[in-house]
Amino acid sequence: MPLFGGYQVTIDPTLAFWCERWDLIPDGAAFSTPYTRSLLMPVRQANRAAMLKVAGGPDEDRGAKLMAWWRGEGAAEVLRYETPALLLERAADAEALSRLAFEGSDDAATAVLCATIAELHRPRERAPLAELAPLTQWFLALRQAATQGGLFAQAWALAEPLLVSAQDIVSLHGDVTHGNVLDFGEAGWLAIDPKGLIGERGYDYANLFRGPTLSVVTPDRFRRQLDLTARLSGLDRARLHRWVISHGALSAAWTAAEGASAARSLDFVDLALAQLDLRA
Repeated sequence: MPLFGGYQVTIDPTLAFWCERWDLIPDGAAFSTPYTRSLLMPVRQANRAAMLKVAGGPDEDRGAKLMAWWRGEGAAEVLRYETPALLLERAADAEALSRLAFEGSDDAATAVLCATIAELHRPRERAPLAELAPLTQWFLALRQAATQGGLFAQAWALAEPLLVSAQDIVSLHGDVTHGNVLDFGEAGWLAIDPKGLIGERGYDYANLFRGPTLSVVTPDRFRRQLDLTARLSGLDRARLHRWVISHGALSAAWTAAEGASAARSLDFVDLALAQLDLRA
């Protein structure tokens, strides 16, 4: 039975197994992620703060493989990895980037996200992972939702040509958000929780427009962030705009498939579509 604060405690048997296997000491309450159902727990390994994560399914395990492949270059350092468990260095401040955006430095936060993505996409000498999921597979939910018509159909009409004409193919994080790029102190800003995809690099910039929460998105903010992201990434602004709409609709399709309300995500898609012809 693992020790926590000098006392023996009962934890999830799966987490307990990996704590014993890797000689880890629990250092906080365990929790699970929504949808993916991965298990996480703050731990310590030889006095080093770390985070233990046990993947909740194939998608999460694929992301863990990609974390290990990055070798701490743009992503958090992997201390141990053995399917389905991953031991990561723990962030110094997990909410720093969201706080930066909320406290008046939204453009600075966007710049951090763009720089992190660029580092993740940087060419490596080692071969890419064979297990990465192609974006065409990732977008199946939107293709299915498009049969409902409406905004889903409009977004799929933009997404399908992007997928067919994919360019600048790289290993993709797949979920770059203000909550997935954390402050690791001296190590800087590093990404966590990738989905393990492969496809056009522009897709990785699409999700940052919806953060740190959908409540901050306005037409003015959307246009400003689109200009900034296109400039920092070197992407074509019009093509990036279409990726943003496509990803926003994909997110709404996932939400709807779970039986939850996708209204807020679809409001974002509607806003982004309304801006499409301004400078495209």
